[in-house]
Amino acid sequence: MGVEWRGQGRGGVRVPGWPQGRCPPGAAMAAAPRGAAEPRQSPEQRRAADIIRLLTLYRPLLDAFIIDFFTEDLWAQLPPAWQPALAAATPVQLAGLLGGRGGPGAAWPLSLLAFGAAARALAFPRGCPGASPRPPCQSSGLPPLLRRHVKPKKQHEIQRLGKLLRRLSRATGCECVVDIGAGQGHLSRLLAFSLGLRVTAVESDARLVGLAQRFDQELLRELAKTRGLAHRRPPLCPLTPRAPRHVAGRLDPAAPWGEFLLHPDPPGAGPAARNPLGGPGGSEDGERVLLTGLHACGDLGPALLCHFARSPAVAAVALVGCCYMKLSSAPQQPPGYPLSASVAALPGHQLSYRAREAACHALEEYQGRLRGGGAHLRAHCYRAVLESLIRAAEPSKKHLGLQPGRKAHTLSFPQYAQLGLPLAGLDPVRVPLDSGAVGAMLEQQHKVVAFYTLGQLLAPVVETLILLDRLLYLREQGFYCALVPLFNPRFSPRNFVLVAARTPLATALAGLAKDSEDGHSSEDEDVEEAEFPREGQSPQ
Repeated sequence: MGVEWRGQGRGGVRVPGWPQGRCPPGAAMAAAPRGAAEPRQSPEQRRAADIIRLLTLYRPLLDAFIIDFFTEDLWAQLPPAWQPALAAATPVQLAGLLGGRGGPGAAWPLSLLAFGAAARALAFPRGCPGASPRPPCQSSGLPPLLRRHVKPKKQHEIQRLGKLLRRLSRATGCECVVDIGAGQGHLSRLLAFSLGLRVTAVESDARLVGLAQRFDQELLRELAKTRGLAHRRPPLCPLTPRAPRHVAGRLDPAAPWGEFLLHPDPPGAGPAARNPLGGPGGSEDGERVLLTGLHACGDLGPALLCHFARSPAVAAVALVGCCYMKLSSAPQQPPGYPLSASVAALPGHQLSYRAREAACHALEEYQGRLRGGGAHLRAHCYRAVLESLIRAAEPSKKHLGLQPGRKAHTLSFPQYAQLGLPLAGLDPVRVPLDSGAVGAMLEQQHKVVAFYTLGQLLAPVVETLILLDRLLYLREQGFYCALVPLFNPRFSPRNFVLVAARTPLATALAGLAKDSEDGHSSEDEDVEEAEFPREGQSPQ
């Protein structure tokens, strides 16, 4: 595992662009005029600028919805030189294009290879290249009592994030953690019962707060039972009977830190929560705190960063984002994206809903599907054909959120359509499902798969831009910060944690890469130091 990259910015990546006449208006705006004097940029700023240049060149591909493949004739919008090569590509060859390993059976256009190389070079390395494609059934690093009600994916995440927060606690001297968006409290229980930290869990859904408290009580009862047996069989990993404190409330991104909680959801579920920090000076005991959010959805992530930036009560923050398509954008204040002045100043930095939604995709999972082949690859073609039928019958019905079934790929297309058309308010009897036109579209499944693969190639680049924006926002204010690919991306696609503090992070991150899944830790191992503020900057 690495920490935030250094020195990988590329000054003006140049890749062959979209065909002349199809490049969107303003595509050249992202590049500075030749001969113009440019201010000195950090590697992060250069990388962000290069990403925007790439995304601007391929904006039609990035903003395309795969369900419009037939209705908008998306294949014809690809560069003509790409079409024959992609049409002849096997799923395994497309997987190689995503991963940068293995070549096509025949020579591919250099412009296509350059596009793939640029996308892979600009995206942050996601780590764990040879790791298992699936999480273990149970995480051996967690005490058995903390595995209850927790899926293997979540076990992996809370174990890894818990280790990082323990390191931050030791480095900053803070033993109080505020877990925002705590859900059912799985991370909060690990931090409190296993690591002995004082935890306040904040969750907007009052129902989940009640469920988390019930799980806490179950664990406390089990601990009371095991204490009576401890003299005969000491526990392998003793837990402390210290439950987290749960608070129902929503984070207000615009409010002062001392008033940051709103009423919980749904309205009327309870009174407004009292601020768990007690005011600008720290927690109720007057201590500073660590702030964390595991897969903070949409604007919740930027809100956490904003509160950290303006509150001395927070010593450090560890954030894993999620659901980028729910980010607000300017002119809303404060926007979820862009946060930094550096990215906001770059022409063409805007990201459409489709682009932000693509950034949430699991590239590693789709690469595995391509290598495995099989019926799973039918799904996008089926949905695109269904969209064509719906639009032909009712032109006003577009992009409906239809879910014919989780295992739709196991059906024949007529079976799939008979489930999907009623969801669109259409009678399957009145829609021809066995026509020659439908058959011709179904025969183009390989083209749908190829087009979707190109979009997947850009997904990590978009996520990298969003993460860079957050990193630069913190860097502009002088904080120490790093991006760490903490989770295995094969089963936890949003695997980057953004760590920021008011003091250097080297101590907290040293040895993190050596931590193993079985719970053992290499406290004395060093890893590459995180990217810190430039000389002359000091944390606030």
